[in-house]
Amino acid sequence: MNTVFEKFKQLNIDTTPISLEHPEYIYPYFCYPTNAVPIGFEGCIMYCFIKPYGDMVFAANPESCADTLVYPLANSFEDFVKLILACTSANPVEQIVWMNKEQFEQHLCNEKNACTENQKTVLDIIAKELSISPMENPYEYVKAVQAGFDGSHIEYSDEYYDVLGIERE
Repeated sequence: MNTVFEKFKQLNIDTTPISLEHPEYIYPYFCYPTNAVPIGFEGCIMYCFIKPYGDMVFAANPESCADTLVYPLANSFEDFVKLILACTSANPVEQIVWMNKEQFEQHLCNEKNACTENQKTVLDIIAKELSISPMENPYEYVKAVQAGFDGSHIEYSDEYYDVLGIERE
């Protein structure tokens, strides 16, 4: 894996406030790719690497509002962290897939999404210890990563095909 991710894990901090929980038990939702390596969770949303795509970061969301349940968020873990620093948590980053820019900006400005003290503490530690700054133009960056993405190397379980009623290729 990537050295930024290794350094991130070594921080050994509670990343729940930034929507990257590390649960003791992982419920295996039907849409979680079988070749995924989890990074963290926000409820049922899994943030992960998918082996054939290297350091690219994905979201796997069984309750997605988009046309797809698994989609890329960043070309690298370092960029994913930059996005989180810009958006105060992984949640707004994950939601870009179905939002237009105005919806995204409203989401960031929403009072419920204001940065809490716990989030600020976690974000400050990550920024300082990893020497990473917030991403400029997070919406444009994520949309560019998602544009024309080829998901043909994402592997799914038989349950995925059964639940969606599609034939396995």
